[in-house]
Amino acid sequence: MGQPGSAYSLEKPEQKLETHTISVLVDNEPGVLARVIGLFSGRGYNIESLTVSETEHEAHLSRITIVTTGTPMVIEQIKHQLDRLVPVHSVTDLTVCGETIERELALVKVAGVGEKRVEALRLAEAFRAKAIDASLEHFVFEITGRQSKIEQFVALMQPLGLVEVCRTGVAAIGRGPERM
Repeated sequence: MGQPGSAYSLEKPEQKLETHTISVLVDNEPGVLARVIGLFSGRGYNIESLTVSETEHEAHLSRITIVTTGTPMVIEQIKHQLDRLVPVHSVTDLTVCGETIERELALVKVAGVGEKRVEALRLAEAFRAKAIDASLEHFVFEITGRQSKIEQFVALMQPLGLVEVCRTGVAAIGRGPERM
């Protein structure tokens, strides 16, 4: 079930957990991100991915993209509670909005020589990962794509000498000409 003190433990067991990507347009000012994160931590909600950056310089607005998991009821609570925060201009659940484009960037360091090195290069080419740093003993690959693509690439690099991974988190936007 869930952790004690977590909102997930209050849910009925027959409700399935869903993963949602939520876009939140906020004022770009100190403390806003802390308030949004506080909403999640204070209620025991988990954040699986978080990205934030100013997107409209003249209006001083930032977009926070959050990937979270919960039952349908928990997801609705999260959206309503986010919408009530003072610096929040809009909350959009990209998962239910129709088609969206989601991407993540990862830097993947792999150390290896011989056949493992050759295999790492071959797989990187197949995944369209770019070697951005290399020596005779290691590579750092840059890869972008959906979370599932990055996870698959990392899993394949594991036996080839994976050293470490750094990921940006999901950036997402709706398809089509309309603004979210």
